Amino acid sequence: MKPTHIAAFLLGFVLAATVPVGHAAEPQPATGFLILAPDRGHLGNRETEKLFDVFSHDYPAALAYAGRGYGGPDRTYDQYLTEALRSLQQQNVERAVVIPLFLSDRNPVVQAVRAQLPAYKTGLRLEWAKPMTESYLIAQILYDRVVALSRNPESERLVVLGMGPVDEESEKTLKADFEKMVKYVTDRIPLKETQVELYYNRSAETELRERKNEEVDRRIIDTVAKKGDALLVPFVMGPKYSHRMSLIHWMGMKFGEYDLRISADEILPHDNVLRWMKKTANAHTPVQPEHVGVIIMPHGAQKPYNDAIEQAIKPLLGKYRIELAYGMADPWTLAEAVNNLEREGVRKIVIVRMYSLADQFKDKTDYILGLSDVAPRTRSGAPPPQVRSSAVFAGFGGYEEDALICEILKDRVLEISKNPEKEQVLLIAHGARDDERDKRWLRIMQKHADYIDRQTNGAFKLIRGLTVREDWPDKHEKALKEIRALIEGGSKDGRTLIISNRLYGSGRYDEFFDGLEYEMNRKGLALHSNMTRWLDEGIRKTLHKEFSLPAESLVQKKRGSAADS
Repeated sequence: MKPTHIAAFLLGFVLAATVPVGHAAEPQPATGFLILAPDRGHLGNRETEKLFDVFSHDYPAALAYAGRGYGGPDRTYDQYLTEALRSLQQQNVERAVVIPLFLSDRNPVVQAVRAQLPAYKTGLRLEWAKPMTESYLIAQILYDRVVALSRNPESERLVVLGMGPVDEESEKTLKADFEKMVKYVTDRIPLKETQVELYYNRSAETELRERKNEEVDRRIIDTVAKKGDALLVPFVMGPKYSHRMSLIHWMGMKFGEYDLRISADEILPHDNVLRWMKKTANAHTPVQPEHVGVIIMPHGAQKPYNDAIEQAIKPLLGKYRIELAYGMADPWTLAEAVNNLEREGVRKIVIVRMYSLADQFKDKTDYILGLSDVAPRTRSGAPPPQVRSSAVFAGFGGYEEDALICEILKDRVLEISKNPEKEQVLLIAHGARDDERDKRWLRIMQKHADYIDRQTNGAFKLIRGLTVREDWPDKHEKALKEIRALIEGGSKDGRTLIISNRLYGSGRYDEFFDGLEYEMNRKGLALHSNMTRWLDEGIRKTLHKEFSLPAESLVQKKRGSAADS
């Protein structure tokens, strides 16, 4: 497309401002991670150290324990923090992100360390990561614990047991954190009843702690006495001095005489804790070219359609690590693509929604990838599963809204045009269920039509964009009636040219327009260099805007992919 053409198009087309690409990103300080862990005793700390060993293999990191006795420099647990901070300095770290292996930042130990850490004169720039309770990955652990216990959800009462309050205010806020995770479970499992119970922290005032904890025990016993089965999940990073000196064992002893099924595990061990740690690190770490991947999500259909999509992607395979995830935000296909990239060391992933409009399947895709907490509507009523991934995601979509598509449509028109002054051109697209979205789609296509009209000096009788809305019978009938009338009227004193405004092929258009006179360009958009260009430019802009990485710095790596076929 010539620069003057693009300028003319942009006069009538509203596009989002783009960020220049290809410039070097600002230098980032060397980043390391201080893993702040609760002192859980020998077995519990061994679990933590195994976790840390795997994490520190990929990231500059140091581990420090802290417990109730921590009171700042020169106090109990000070040596562990001092050693950890010194280790980060020796690893030439300039910026240290604290990742607390405490469920909530309301834990008094976390609050004490947070208040005192600046007193350690290290020269490190200190930041704190978000707490575990804010990640859906941690809620998935609770879900797994319930799935392991549950036999007949509709008749079961779930008690989720936590620890940590020191007063009624912290009890209220901590309970809200737990209830959010419980809702994650109940959105997926139809339990009869749920409740959150919290044991008070040992640092709380003794009389208050004892009274509150006795009330918790009594409520758990009352739940067991009700009709139906009772489940107890201690969702904590609790003490585990030995197999018999552990929170799980103590719960078994305390409630052993009651008909109560107790989870055999608390939060650890679980793979999602490591995923959460890595995801947190990836979000705080400047991206490296070898850690970038791309997932392209087209609709997908039969082989000719898929081959056309893969032909458009093929020129990019030497530039990006690419996986395909065909489908309308299919969570299992997306998860498989994510896992394939992660196995190759990818940490940050660009998701391309290869659909006409930018918001098509965005809410569902964002939820599946953990970019949004708002679950989309589904036919079953249950939210779709979310990927279990440590990668950081950013995405884009909506090729129809890009000026590059105008050139494709213009070329498709000129490929079949013979006598423009006697021809009307109809750009026919699929359309949307929602009336407002369909109107927006029509407005966008009218911009394309106006562009073609300008570039051909008004040579055609009519150029218009229309949608068939083929998946919704009541809406389709009305749309089809209008289109057929246009074709019939235009064919009386000239020709009607139909341009299939789809990625590939023309779907059922011949069936819809049966008995009418027209000529159709059935190629679609995919087999045109501008579709490849749209993919490339969108990936580059997203890398720059979201990950501060110019695409020109990507390490080229030829690799196997579903798109190689």
